[in-house]
Amino acid sequence: MNQTHEIRVILSTAPPDKSGILARMLVDKKMVACVNIVPVQSCYRWNGEFCNETEHLLIAKTTRGKVNDVIATIKAHHPYEIPEIIALPVTDGHLPYLEWVYQETQK
Repeated sequence: MNQTHEIRVILSTAPPDKSGILARMLVDKKMVACVNIVPVQSCYRWNGEFCNETEHLLIAKTTRGKVNDVIATIKAHHPYEIPEIIALPVTDGHLPYLEWVYQETQK
């Protein structure tokens, strides 16, 4: 199996007080190998009004087979009505790291 093509990066934003909880939940359940949490400033329109919010960007590394579980878990525990959840394929990378991601997400 080519593990490079199995790896996915999932991006999601969350309020700063929820990001660590979401990250820990995903790692503890072995849905993701790791989550980077980065402070960001998000500008968007919601219900016709401009919003400028401090959030955390969660960058989670997982496998293709875990993406739906990760999305469902984030949705179930996220405080936003419509949380940002985007999954991106990894097309290349450092093979030992990609293998580690794959191994960490296997039960």
